[in-house]
Amino acid sequence: MNKYIEKIPRSFAKVLSWRIIIIGQYFAIGYYTTGSVAFGAGLAGATTVINSCLYFFHERAWNRAGWGKDAVTPAAE
Repeated sequence: MNKYIEKIPRSFAKVLSWRIIIIGQYFAIGYYTTGSVAFGAGLAGATTVINSCLYFFHERAWNRAGWGKDAVTPAAE
């Protein structure tokens, strides 16, 4: 087995794909609770910036943490 380290571009791509889902969720919550497209868009926009930054650093911290990982030594060929 090979040992893989997640690189920053992969973490960033995961952030973007997850944010697309969450943007829709926050927009829907804002719109359906107030009936305002502007409020829904504002809520989605503000939470996107804040939560994307938090999620990125959360992922990078977990990538550095050794807890729950097994060291794999490649077999000599």
